[in-house]
Amino acid sequence: MWDLQPTLIGEIVRLEPLGRQHRDSLLAASRPPEIWEYWPMNPGAGDAPFDAWLERCLRETVDGGDAHFATVMQETGQAVGSTSFCTARPDARGIEIGWTWLTPTAWGTGANTEAKFLQLRYAFETLGCIRVDFDTDVENARSRAALSALPAKFEGVWRNFSIRESDGRRRSSAFYSVIDDEWPTVRENLIARIADARST
Repeated sequence: MWDLQPTLIGEIVRLEPLGRQHRDSLLAASRPPEIWEYWPMNPGAGDAPFDAWLERCLRETVDGGDAHFATVMQETGQAVGSTSFCTARPDARGIEIGWTWLTPTAWGTGANTEAKFLQLRYAFETLGCIRVDFDTDVENARSRAALSALPAKFEGVWRNFSIRESDGRRRSSAFYSVIDDEWPTVRENLIARIADARST
């Protein structure tokens, strides 16, 4: 069995296994509505939807296959978002990174870049993955640009792949991946970008 709940420590952020102790800081971080524009639900809409999201994450982690993290800023110790390992496929040595969100004040700080680096490094160098994949809303230009900047390879669009819980809208997914042969190049790119973020 893979250990999908490590604590992953970087210079800008650390990823801690998501727990109820993160509830208050993440609730505060979740309030800006622009976070959830492309999500199938809006945990930031109030206490009840946030608590439902948190309990769902905790259940999924216990049941296996998914593992959720709080993204914590090293400088302040505040949780500013969350990210996840999803659809673990140990037999195929593959995993998805997804359900990533950050409060807008953490955008552009290098937090997301380093979180992706920590997850990818763990996937390839500890779990021994040969593939890590990403699924984002085809209309989410910000997310797609971030994936291209890793760089992850765009693999295509699955049309009408899901239906949003919040409004019933059909969602088409853009899929990206990084494979093990590409990881050394992606690794060096992310290290350089993290260094740039820390110097600004």
